[in-house]
Amino acid sequence: MASAPTPLPEARPAGRSERKDMWWIQPLAVFLGLSSFMLYSTWAAFQGEHYSYQNYLSPFYSPELFGSSHHAWFGPKPSWWLDWLPWSPAFLILWAPGGFRFTCYYYRGAYYKAFWADPWSCAVGEPRKSYLGERSFPLILQNIHRYFLYLAMAFLVFLSIDVWNAMWFEDPTTGEQVWGIGVGTLVLLVNVVFLGGYTLGCHSLRHLVGGGLNVLFDRPIQRKAHSCVSCLNRRHMLFAWMSLFWVGFSDLYVRLCSMGIWVDGRIL
Repeated sequence: MASAPTPLPEARPAGRSERKDMWWIQPLAVFLGLSSFMLYSTWAAFQGEHYSYQNYLSPFYSPELFGSSHHAWFGPKPSWWLDWLPWSPAFLILWAPGGFRFTCYYYRGAYYKAFWADPWSCAVGEPRKSYLGERSFPLILQNIHRYFLYLAMAFLVFLSIDVWNAMWFEDPTTGEQVWGIGVGTLVLLVNVVFLGGYTLGCHSLRHLVGGGLNVLFDRPIQRKAHSCVSCLNRRHMLFAWMSLFWVGFSDLYVRLCSMGIWVDGRIL
């Protein structure tokens, strides 16, 4: 019995959909959230000042390799820095955590939809007729994410050291360093917790600790490690946004304390 061929559906115009729900809310929220963070972090990185207060150091500037604060590893601005280039200690290190986030599997899907409309949402028309994917330039560069992971894990160590340093304050009477906990200490501690949840839940880390294997039933150690990372990976989106917000707030907290606008409260 002969059957008539079924025609393929025609491509919808950009933004058109038969969906009745407000599908545009999520990509709009992602666009506003990521845009706000990128604007603030870029502004904060270019400031080059008010990034430390007492023993607090902004995560945007950690580790401070060269700079004007007492946190700097190798002293002030290096002599080899070109005079016509703007200077900030953040320029030397911020590319590493920024690259880790930009190439993250979750953030790829988020900004593909919110910024490139590829697609805006399921069953919504796209503004383009072709898709090259991540096997072609420039998106193939996203595959360096696994290498940024190693750098991001090192930054967790640096930020944890910053939390330890944030537990020591100068005694106004003796001038000695005494142990204590301030509000800023907790702000920096929460930042490490959120960044740790985000980084240690990375898809690439899950594959790495699983030994790069697709079958793990006969590998108990790799299976257990894979399971531990998977617990965090199931909340990867949540940790991605919480860490994004909190790392920006941590910089803001240190900045406003340094400017004398906020007063850091001492808890212990």
